[in-house]
Amino acid sequence: MPVMDLLERNHALYGDEVALVELNPSQKETRKITWKEYELVQATSNQPYRRELTWSVFDEKANRVANMLLSRGIKKGDRVAILMFNCLEWLPIYFGILKTGAIAVPFNFRFDSNEIQYCADLAEVHILFFGPQFIGRIEAIEEKLARGRLLIYVGDGCPTFAESYMELVSDCSSQPPKIEITDQDDAAIYFSSGTTGFPKAILHNHESLMQAAEMEMVHHKTNRDDTFLCIPPLYHTGAKFHWMGSLWAGSKAVLLQGTNPKTILEAVSNEHCTLVWLLVPWVQDILTALDSGELKLEDYQLDQWRLMHVGAQPVPPSLIRHWLDYFPNHDYDTNYGLSESTGPGCVHLGLGNVNKVGAIGIPGYRWQTKIVDEDGQEVKQGDVGELCVKGPGVMTCYYNDPKATAEVLKDGWLYTGDMAMQDEDGFIFLVDRKKDVIVSGGENIYPVQIEDFLRNFEKIQDVAVIGLPDHRLGEITGAIIQIKPGMTCTEDEVNDFCLQLPRYKRPRKIIFADVPRNATGKIEKPLLRKRYGAERLVEQQNMA
Repeated sequence: MPVMDLLERNHALYGDEVALVELNPSQKETRKITWKEYELVQATSNQPYRRELTWSVFDEKANRVANMLLSRGIKKGDRVAILMFNCLEWLPIYFGILKTGAIAVPFNFRFDSNEIQYCADLAEVHILFFGPQFIGRIEAIEEKLARGRLLIYVGDGCPTFAESYMELVSDCSSQPPKIEITDQDDAAIYFSSGTTGFPKAILHNHESLMQAAEMEMVHHKTNRDDTFLCIPPLYHTGAKFHWMGSLWAGSKAVLLQGTNPKTILEAVSNEHCTLVWLLVPWVQDILTALDSGELKLEDYQLDQWRLMHVGAQPVPPSLIRHWLDYFPNHDYDTNYGLSESTGPGCVHLGLGNVNKVGAIGIPGYRWQTKIVDEDGQEVKQGDVGELCVKGPGVMTCYYNDPKATAEVLKDGWLYTGDMAMQDEDGFIFLVDRKKDVIVSGGENIYPVQIEDFLRNFEKIQDVAVIGLPDHRLGEITGAIIQIKPGMTCTEDEVNDFCLQLPRYKRPRKIIFADVPRNATGKIEKPLLRKRYGAERLVEQQNMA
């Protein structure tokens, strides 16, 4: 059955119970706003901005969105995009799209204007929902973006080039639309990139979404008494599909905006969170704050917190050992996955396997794995090869890209591009990434985009961008820059040039050196990683 059935079930069984909480400690709400379905209660001056949504209102709002979309001509198989920060409107819009039989297309909120346009064209998007933070980016491309597309603004003060979400849905029916949807119908498109940095549109069906929901519930034993703290953005498969365990169980989730240690611990304490998914930098920051005495555990109600799990990047074993010094009773899990495998969990460490921290783990619920050589033959246990996964969460295809699909989907197996080995106990360890993606603080950074940008600098002859180890972010972006003969250049000049890039794409380390290339002209990045990665490790040790 499709995941919308879970939402309707929760409406019927737990309608008056809280489904979602939006929490933004940095914003103080002093206005009293009455919406059609629920009221935002005025907060006092020392309270964070907080809204909540019951299961019944969640489902009714999704129905209003669905009926509005149908009235605007959306039909089964059409694509509808979402470009918004986490908020109470995000998931009802997502489920409203699904209820029409259309395909939900979440956009990364880091996309610049050109990337928004590119992905809207790539996925052949019909309608785009966007929030107030993106007015400038949308306005910059509005003339081209709006051709044949409806732009719907979610927020106060609707710009003239868009239509207002609140006005569009206010008079729509809250009854579910009568659209027949099967597990094999297309459901969602997520964006990912390989070594080229150009996004691919990853198409999943409804079976994939249900697999993610059930798997999360099974892996982490999510039940009705749990409260899940969701910090990462909902456009990310990790955030959304971890939350779907709460959808399956009919339990509450908190959407927290803010990642500083005090904010996280206050949310866990005040909202009585039991399940928390963190990225490595946030774990490191919490531990640093506890070590320094900046935060004290006794100041918070944390006894109910039973599970901390980490994903999106390699996890240092020492970090988890240190975590368990403070939280010895926590269950712990690591999750591995790709957008092509419905996000995290196709491989996971598993509760009770903390002695194997450092591994990505064992096959997840209803998943199979194998490690193969370049000929597609399974390697011997202990040998390195490419990790392949197979299960009901594998993508249908790269949308409108049969060639790229055929390169990674073979006989139902998804070839991940990650090099791995399996130990004598069956636990899988990642060895290296076949793809050239840098994962910094859980975000993917694509070196070719930065290299292409830097080559526009008149003093640069050649450049290679690699990931360098970092104890907090997992990796930082390093640029090895070869200057044109007869010219001089400084780090400040390069950094000033890079101000045109989004902050997260700017190189954190500049190295002036020759860029080695092999006989076929390819940059020898393994050599660079070995050389400068070792130097970075020494630098990190000296800083500790």
